[in-house]
Amino acid sequence: MDESAGLSRRAFGTLLGATGAGVLATAGTASAENGDEQPFRAAPGRPARRPNLLVILGDDLGWADLSSYGSPHIRTPNLDRLAREGVRFTDAYSGSATCSPTRFSLYTGRYPGRLRGGLAEPIASPNELEGIPHEHPTLASLLLDAGYSTALIGKWHCGYLPWFSPTRAGWQEFFGNFGGAIDYFSKLDGAGRHDLYEGEVEYADLRYYTDIITERAVEYVRRDHDRPWLLNLNFTTPHWPWETRDDKAVSDALSARIRAGEQGVLSHADGGSLETYRKMVEHLDSAIGVVLDALRARGRFEDTLVLFASDNGGERWSYQWPLSGGKFGLQEGGIRVPTILRWPAAIRPRQVSDVPVVSPDWTATLLEIAGAKVDTRYPLDGHSLAGYLLRGRKPPTHDLFWRTRAERALRRGPWKYHRTPEGADQLFHVVRDPREQANLARAEASRLTELRAAWEKVDSGLLRYPR
Repeated sequence: MDESAGLSRRAFGTLLGATGAGVLATAGTASAENGDEQPFRAAPGRPARRPNLLVILGDDLGWADLSSYGSPHIRTPNLDRLAREGVRFTDAYSGSATCSPTRFSLYTGRYPGRLRGGLAEPIASPNELEGIPHEHPTLASLLLDAGYSTALIGKWHCGYLPWFSPTRAGWQEFFGNFGGAIDYFSKLDGAGRHDLYEGEVEYADLRYYTDIITERAVEYVRRDHDRPWLLNLNFTTPHWPWETRDDKAVSDALSARIRAGEQGVLSHADGGSLETYRKMVEHLDSAIGVVLDALRARGRFEDTLVLFASDNGGERWSYQWPLSGGKFGLQEGGIRVPTILRWPAAIRPRQVSDVPVVSPDWTATLLEIAGAKVDTRYPLDGHSLAGYLLRGRKPPTHDLFWRTRAERALRRGPWKYHRTPEGADQLFHVVRDPREQANLARAEASRLTELRAAWEKVDSGLLRYPR
């Protein structure tokens, strides 16, 4: 790390440890954290020059894995503080139920099915068909055109070299991994490839990955920037393999099995525990706290918009209550994700919103706030919330759409249409029944027909899945 940035590796490690441990004793319960929240209300007229944009993604983080979202055993004081400083969204969704398609939807502002690479669930290996094409506009390229500096640190998962890269899609800087998962220490992917890069050049660093990308993010926000910036900070935490900072021995054993040619090692089906998962999420929280502290120390707290979310629902160690399902599926637990927005210069603190919102909506929102122009050849599927957030307008009312090879879903207001992998059409009132247990398909047959037709209309304009 550049010592001129004001933080040595030793000092960084000390700060990260202190942030992770020192604040845990003061973390309240979920009810205490959220007890003073007020329904969201915009504050028109507050100063709102073009902000820096810090977009943070957790990986496979479940809807209730934060203490501010109800976790009974995981303590996330830094993310809880972020929520107190802004708006906590209760009905926010990822663009898909898996990694790659959600990232496609966030980076392009469009349904994943508009691009060939977005059909992969997820992208599993290097190939020239699956990635974001260089000519397709992205959040980064449009902001770059609008005068922003752009960087992506962490997980990309939208196409491999030599065909695809963040630096070919609008991000001026990239440090991270191209694929879906890597060992936190060895940086090996499931096929035994080393997957840590600076730009498009391999980079060696055997420290814990969450700490490495945190260090890079701190260096970025502490720079003397001469223009507003976008930083996509994409953690792999708490995605498998199940490794904490203290699990180098676990990493060594898994990495040896990968090098020996064993398949499926990184999914770590024979490892992990609730305690390990708790530590991983708390590592994520402490890392985010370090980055936010760097913003404050740099004097960029007020004029930086921070958006935090997960790329999809949680996996087997995740806490999802009261939702059903998880990653890979279109039940609420697979797509409803913790989401927090904080921008002190324009948005009041201690607020909560139940407005349904999905990943491409955030793309449209950030582009409007930044004053970026959308390429009309590639119209957005997302709807901007800038009017709702900043000017007191009613939130956009639009259908939220999802599609996988096995399932389909559409939410309209409180109603959700869902087709199961077995082909059964279901209808739920997800405000009254977020657990999706009372199937109202028969009682509300006409509504089911209406929502199914709306889903099929959107689907008709998307690419077909390859056979």
